[in-house]
Amino acid sequence: MGVLENKVAIVTGGASGIGKAIVEIFLEEGAKVVIADINEELGLAMLEENSEGNLVFIKADSASTEDSEKIVSAAVENFGALHIAVNNAGIGGPSTDVGNYPLDLWNKVIDINLNGVFYGMHFQLPEMEKVGGSIINMASILGEVGFANSSAYAAAKHGVVGLTKSTAWEYGTRDVRINAIGPGFIKTPMIDNEINDETQQYLASQHALQRLGSPREVAELALWLASEKSSFATGGYYPIDGGYLAK
Repeated sequence: MGVLENKVAIVTGGASGIGKAIVEIFLEEGAKVVIADINEELGLAMLEENSEGNLVFIKADSASTEDSEKIVSAAVENFGALHIAVNNAGIGGPSTDVGNYPLDLWNKVIDINLNGVFYGMHFQLPEMEKVGGSIINMASILGEVGFANSSAYAAAKHGVVGLTKSTAWEYGTRDVRINAIGPGFIKTPMIDNEINDETQQYLASQHALQRLGSPREVAELALWLASEKSSFATGGYYPIDGGYLAK
């Protein structure tokens, strides 16, 4: 029996990268999962690969309050409850200094990476209080330190950490745990699409392990936080960064 047997989970941004790895490991451990992602093609492809009836895909934008509510409704309507939520959906944004940062793109990064986490929890928590559970918010190493030319991303991820800690105190006596994960640079489609090979090599050198991480390595941490093995963990920020923050 898996450690998530009979549990129902939501994973936003679950059709690729870290989110997909989390969906896969949750399914392996017995969970029923609702994937929410803006990329319908990738989401439906995951659905087609699954014949167990324990997976649902919802096309959704995490920056939409209506979609955030729809995702929770899908979990309850299809599987009867909500025990776990991974608020993972995010974008990188442009690489430029604050004085030249496009205002519309600043708003887009904040909407998806920070407001989307708040919207998710706003609708997840009332359902989760009924059965108890765990929320995992995807922050970043940039939830703790800065990074030149990534002001919106770093600001949003710092906000996710603060939001996580505050919410953990609000729900500490309501049988819901809330934690944040802080990945280092992970080899995902977003990294491959936005960062050239030379820059990826440089980024790898900034980690003590001298490499980028894998989505599965992050998923293993998410699994621990989702399970009862982490029953005394709430309000935490957990870097999984190959030693990046040890400098």
